[in-house]
Amino acid sequence: MKNILNILNLLFGVLLFSFGSCGGDDATEGVNTAPSVPVLGSPANNKLCVDNSVSFEWNVSIDAENNKIFYQIEVATDNEFTEIVITTEVTSNRTIVRLDKGKAYYWRVKASDNKNTSSSYSETYSFYTEGVAQTNHLPFLPQLVFPAYNSVITASSVALNWTANDVDVNDILSYDIYLDAVNPPKTKVANSISETILNVDALEASKIYFWKVVVRDSKGGETVGQVWSFKSN
Repeated sequence: MKNILNILNLLFGVLLFSFGSCGGDDATEGVNTAPSVPVLGSPANNKLCVDNSVSFEWNVSIDAENNKIFYQIEVATDNEFTEIVITTEVTSNRTIVRLDKGKAYYWRVKASDNKNTSSSYSETYSFYTEGVAQTNHLPFLPQLVFPAYNSVITASSVALNWTANDVDVNDILSYDIYLDAVNPPKTKVANSISETILNVDALEASKIYFWKVVVRDSKGGETVGQVWSFKSN
């Protein structure tokens, strides 16, 4: 009888270990990772597109679990994507979109799988659609470099930094900078400078500052940038 009880206890322990192992495997199988972030290809950054039926293409994303992938492409008229003109989902890494002529556009893509897990958006590319009998194109919207939007500056000075581009490669760009404690900023602190950095001193403590860049090309074309802000500490 004692031997029979020992055998039953041993079998019961084996069964408990087996059930415990199955539970651990199920938890591991539930992990799902997002697809890789798409890398943009065409149209290339700062490109002039001679046709307003624009062909978009990007690298295929990788999914570790081999889930089905689809892509969301956004096209906007501003580089912060507050003015989106096209949002579409496709299963391939290319699509064609018809846009207005003679406009600057900005585009980005993210990848999602069929388990509702998404990558971050790609970097943003800009392009221009050729207008009818157009000899000069306006500069693209300036892009913020520093300080980050709504960041806190702990010093009494700051180096405002931005970038800007123009599809007309021979155009020389210049910048007017506006900085103020009101939104939109009205005080011009720099006029027709060629550098893309401006040092600002004597910031007042505990104040929110608003600033913007107006970029101008050598043919008189002008683009007014968005309003950015930072807080002095």
